[in-house]
Amino acid sequence: MRNYSPLAAFRLQPQSGFCRRTESLPSSATLDSPALDVMTDFRQVSAVTIAPYATMEEANHKMIEHGVRLLLVIDASGIVLGILTAVDILGEKPLRLLQDRGLRRNEITAADLMTPQQDLDVLAFQTLLSAKVGHVVATLKSWGRQHAVVVENNAVRGLFSASQIARSLGVPVHMTEVARTFAEIEAILR
Repeated sequence: MRNYSPLAAFRLQPQSGFCRRTESLPSSATLDSPALDVMTDFRQVSAVTIAPYATMEEANHKMIEHGVRLLLVIDASGIVLGILTAVDILGEKPLRLLQDRGLRRNEITAADLMTPQQDLDVLAFQTLLSAKVGHVVATLKSWGRQHAVVVENNAVRGLFSASQIARSLGVPVHMTEVARTFAEIEAILR
């Protein structure tokens, strides 16, 4: 099996917007397939967004309604403020906010739980033109994350999802643990 190195990342810049719809992902891919084959491209698929003041319950409902596990948190002018994942909502972050800040569940907002733009590692679309799926898998694994945001010309162009990549590779998806998903991808492809 080929060794893939993680891709270079950089921080999402302030005032970054996101690309708008202008195809679906392949049902099968390999680690040597072009990385863009498994990227959710916001020029092809509408990004699911939420306002920073939306409650945790509203965010969770929106994820379920749209069948996604990541929302772009945007302001009224379409600037990306951060990302909110299902792990952010269903993990320990809400419990910490309940304890540390004395908030009630219905007071916790997307802004409270999101990974803010200034802390968000992203991949350059240009880098992905020559990258393979294996590079993306290695990157997600090295980050310990389920998602990677892709930026083109200072705008969020798309994202990679570990679960979508696993489905494209024909690997059963278990959302309980990031490491488990990557271990299964590696085991099946060896």
